[in-house]
Amino acid sequence: MKNTEITEITENKKIAENIYDMRILTQNMARSARAGQFVHIACGGDTFLRRPISVCDTDGDILRVVYEIKGKGTTRLSQKRKGDKLDVLGPLGNWFNITKEKSLIIGGGVGIYPLLFLAKKLDRPAVLLGFRTESLVTFTDEFASVSSRVSVCTNDGSYGQTGLVTDFMDEITARENIEKIYACGPKPMLRAVCEKADGYKNIKTYVSMEEHMGCGIGACLVCSCDVRKNGGIKRVQVCRNGPVFLASEVVW
Repeated sequence: MKNTEITEITENKKIAENIYDMRILTQNMARSARAGQFVHIACGGDTFLRRPISVCDTDGDILRVVYEIKGKGTTRLSQKRKGDKLDVLGPLGNWFNITKEKSLIIGGGVGIYPLLFLAKKLDRPAVLLGFRTESLVTFTDEFASVSSRVSVCTNDGSYGQTGLVTDFMDEITARENIEKIYACGPKPMLRAVCEKADGYKNIKTYVSMEEHMGCGIGACLVCSCDVRKNGGIKRVQVCRNGPVFLASEVVW
């Protein structure tokens, strides 16, 4: 289901350096959104293109997104206040395949936040979160409330364990008897997670891809990536064919 709605911001607060947590009141969008999908937001002013932001969570008619200030559009978005109107297109893209298998969620950077929506749909998954440093550590309590166990690592060792998420995958998959992996985060992290997961037998891995987008509905080719299909390589659009892909299909 794809809609354009003029929504109303009910909250837009800073939760870490350059990271904002926004809640918006929608008519239909929140109730139709599924874990893994995204919305395309018009930031206003002289920013022509919409910005794609993954759905973090929903609560009735409230849709929640968490975003990072990266440029003019998201800077303008961070300046909006409660009661401001927002032009939003969505929900867009496909979604995560929800099953009852024992799952591991792996998140890094702003890719962590949309995984909360997924965690709430699964049966108390194990969660592994990677941050650059302690000042960026957020959402651990929210994940803990819906997960069997939350493991946190930081690049600089300032919080939790020291290292990257891939340093702890072997231990967690073995200890928790993991049958499926879901991951979202920066492309280098996703690539490393997929390479590590290739060595696990009988564990399917799904990744949510991050790409720059123009239209968000498949009319342009800005967000193209290569995937393996029918014995060959095919160029597809992340907004239309993703953002969720089976990891074994992605050509890095």
